[in-house]
Amino acid sequence: MSSVSESRPLLPIEISDSTQFTYGASSSNDDPESISTREVLERSLLRKLDFRTAYLVLIYILNQMDRNNAAAARLRGFEEDLGMKGTQFNTLVSSLYIGYILMQIPSNLILSRISKPSVYLSSCMSLWGVLTTLIGISTNYSQALYSRFLVGFLEATFYPGAVYLISRWYKREELGYRTALFTAGIGVSNAFGSLLASGILGTMEGFLGYAAWRWLFFTEGFLTIFVGVCGIFILPDFPSSPARWLTPAEHSLAQRRMEEDSRSHESAELKSSGGFSDLLSLITDWRAWLIGIALGCCNASLSFNMFFPTLAATMGYSPTISLLLCAPPWILSTITAVTVARHSDATRERFWHLVFASSMLITGYVLAMSTMNITVRYISLFFMAQAQIANVILLTWISNTFARSSSKRAIAIGFMNTLGTSGNTLSPSVAFSYVLIVNDANTTPDTYGYRNMAQHI
Repeated sequence: MSSVSESRPLLPIEISDSTQFTYGASSSNDDPESISTREVLERSLLRKLDFRTAYLVLIYILNQMDRNNAAAARLRGFEEDLGMKGTQFNTLVSSLYIGYILMQIPSNLILSRISKPSVYLSSCMSLWGVLTTLIGISTNYSQALYSRFLVGFLEATFYPGAVYLISRWYKREELGYRTALFTAGIGVSNAFGSLLASGILGTMEGFLGYAAWRWLFFTEGFLTIFVGVCGIFILPDFPSSPARWLTPAEHSLAQRRMEEDSRSHESAELKSSGGFSDLLSLITDWRAWLIGIALGCCNASLSFNMFFPTLAATMGYSPTISLLLCAPPWILSTITAVTVARHSDATRERFWHLVFASSMLITGYVLAMSTMNITVRYISLFFMAQAQIANVILLTWISNTFARSSSKRAIAIGFMNTLGTSGNTLSPSVAFSYVLIVNDANTTPDTYGYRNMAQHI
């Protein structure tokens, strides 16, 4: 019978110029390496990995900017120039999520079967950047509608794909904090995107003969293309794929960490044949529907995000000031989300952290629907913006609940995010098209009541 040291090759680990350890050598303890060596190596691995996955935050910032730029463009003639009438703008907003819903599960199925997520995700990003630019040259409603639908189709590859990629590298107790850092892109995007939109819409009207709202799509589209191309060389692939940015020992440890994590939470999910069998298994799993519906209600209550500049404009300020007022609530939201997620990881508790986030959002709705006082309504936006905490907790819960197999986890993230996105699709068309009439203060409480009900559910 072979010993531990015979079954695993000896790999040198360079810790410093003067210190060298051997990974895989036997010791007096049951562990094949000393605890101190493992800790040093793991810190080095996580430092490199955090640096690579941080690029996902930049991508997500642009993802959200490309998704929400129509709301900012609306303040500078986007609707009028393309001849939109009635509820057409709301339909335009919702069209992105129709494409998003259709592609999420197929995309994550593809992602679970390839070895180069860096190429796949980055290429899709560059393509949706091209389509964002095309919206800027649209001359009518139909062109903008089709382009936005295709943007959603390609954007669907990123969010569930990025969550899946993160879950392939980090252990359960590490996921909440990393997921929070990743989804912090929502807050940063809404804050920075508002500032960028304010600058472009306020200074570039008529430049080279184009309206300012067209320059908004051009600028954000070109930025997306550039960041997408760079992502091919920066984003990590899966632990099982070659990684030149890791030492052999770090690469081996990365794989071993995930094996240990799966063994410590072993379940029937480990026995998986992948593909459609996993999808059928999820459809009959009550946990998938429960979390998916919760995510859908959460997203339905978050529909204000796509109309945040419009909500700020109801306070009576100019378009430029309205966009600037959008930034502070999201800056605070980003800080809070990361802090709460870190505490959730440390305590290994999700439910009460989710209740806390929902309570903040509900408080914001109650304040907004109870008065038209400018100060109180602006304070309500700070409470509403805290809602991204709920998304962070729910997404971490998905990765923890469906930890293995990797194929089932990929489909689970896509499946439940599809249910969640249904909330985004319905809320603009239902809550805003048929309940909220902009500048009609009497209908605003009904709108907040609809989203408040969704958050309570």
